[in-house]
Amino acid sequence: MKLEEVLNRVPHLEIFGAKDLNISDLTFDSRKAVENSMYVAVKGTVSDGHDFINAAIENGAKAIVCEDLPKDLHEEITYISVKNSAKILGLLAANFYGNPSAKLNLIGITGTNGKTSTTTLLFDIFKILGFKSALISTVEYRIDEEIIPSTHTTPDIIRLNQILSQAVYEGCEYAFMEVSSHGIHQYRTEGLQFKIAGFTNITHDHLDYHKTFDEYIKTKKRFFDELSSEAIAITNVDDKNGLVMLQNTKAEKKTFAMKSMADFHGKITEVDFNGMLLNFNGKEFWTTLTGKFNAYNLLLAYAVAVECGFHADDILPAISQLTRVKGRFETFKSDGGIFFVVDYAHTPDALENILDSINEIRTKNERLITVFGCGGDRDVVKRPKMGKIATKKSTLAIITSDNPRTEDPAEIIKEIEAGVEPQFFSKYTSIPDRREAIKMAIKFAEPKDIVVVAGKGHETYQEINGVKHHFDDQETILELARLMSK
Repeated sequence: MKLEEVLNRVPHLEIFGAKDLNISDLTFDSRKAVENSMYVAVKGTVSDGHDFINAAIENGAKAIVCEDLPKDLHEEITYISVKNSAKILGLLAANFYGNPSAKLNLIGITGTNGKTSTTTLLFDIFKILGFKSALISTVEYRIDEEIIPSTHTTPDIIRLNQILSQAVYEGCEYAFMEVSSHGIHQYRTEGLQFKIAGFTNITHDHLDYHKTFDEYIKTKKRFFDELSSEAIAITNVDDKNGLVMLQNTKAEKKTFAMKSMADFHGKITEVDFNGMLLNFNGKEFWTTLTGKFNAYNLLLAYAVAVECGFHADDILPAISQLTRVKGRFETFKSDGGIFFVVDYAHTPDALENILDSINEIRTKNERLITVFGCGGDRDVVKRPKMGKIATKKSTLAIITSDNPRTEDPAEIIKEIEAGVEPQFFSKYTSIPDRREAIKMAIKFAEPKDIVVVAGKGHETYQEINGVKHHFDDQETILELARLMSK
């Protein structure tokens, strides 16, 4: 692609060097620079891409985009001076890959909880409706039937445009994408044209990164602030910050809720472990998904489908065919009659939602045993909150390791224990080894009891001191339940 095409509508200060260039590739990693490529020097949280400009040139880069020009300019290299490389990268990537988001109906879902479930539900709904779609989620990236390994909730903006470009090539009409706060803050959605943006909810999470809850809210809000007037913004008005997301958006505003008046209103008529009877805007239907949080996710998915032009009479039968998202309220029974729930819940709000949903369904003749922990090198504020919630709402809580990363699991557990109220001291125990904690839960449980293993969901590893060890909650439960029933 010609340099002028890559720079189309990209604000830059000045160009030094030849302008008549053909750009072969685009990268912000100097190690991936190739002959005649464009290297974008981005100032990151760990390293500064400006330090690797010479390395990129040595690898063949012929165009350098940077905020700070090097002291010595190579005559055969073209330098493009910009104000914010990270932000500009999105516009460059969109141009280089032919603006694929403009050729798709791109739907972005943001919020603390429910992003993965809602995007996956939408992907499945539209597949049932007969459409090829792309999915970009924490669990996986998909282009119709093809599964691409997922590394981040929101991939880097170059990779994202590659995926969307491939989706266009494969004939997809829709793309459903999780939009994380990290992705928004790091401009990984810059240059994308969203048709619909959905907001699930916001609770305390990622404060290790955003530092304050206010900053976290502002970051989420920026996603809606930057929508075009042709887009549609759909928000959860049952969340106290739901309407905050719409304050400055130019997009058309829509709302959904279970408790408040809204454009899309939902109600749970019946609920048990096998599913729910729901009513959306006066129309009743059955789903095998269960729990209030799933009702919210389905309601947002329904709202998105309606705003895409589909009729309730087509959408609701499709929803009725949906199965549960991997690692999200996955349920199964052991041969010994113990009922297990595996869920990704790793925030106070998500854990409370899971336990509340189970407590609303169970008859109280069954005991509720919760195995959970908190990740290391992440938001420490939520740890005591989760200790308080789990011990208050469970018959027995077993505090264990999640992904301790570089932290001492025993110290993380102490911070969780600090939130346990005195009257619930007898309702918990701590076992740092996650396998042993699950084993204890199974040993303690009797037929018909409910064991929740929370925090990792779809993850198949446990990260300890920078090393990922294979660990799958569901696999571990089934193995231990089988061994212990002999």
